[in-house]
Amino acid sequence: MARKRKRKSRRRQEGRKILELVPQYNIESGEDKPVTAARKYIHEIGIQPPALLIVKRNEHTTDRYFWAEKGLFGAQYVEENHFLFPSLREFQPPVPSKIPAVAG
Repeated sequence: MARKRKRKSRRRQEGRKILELVPQYNIESGEDKPVTAARKYIHEIGIQPPALLIVKRNEHTTDRYFWAEKGLFGAQYVEENHFLFPSLREFQPPVPSKIPAVAG
């Protein structure tokens, strides 16, 4: 029996492409929880938003966070709602304007 493929959200795919263009930092959480490790790293290094932090929890698990002007967010949320973040607008492809054709 054929398995039904999971539908991929176009909005999330677009958000993922935009996040690939943002500066990325790979860190390990160590003894801290992943979000705490990300916050400490941002504070220590002085990272300016926007940035994507990939926190390795253990050999099998990684967590992704997006550092924005508004704070730290889960990357999946940002992928789905990238249009809510002003700092990502510069990474978005330009929207073609609808200029009516002039008959000549």
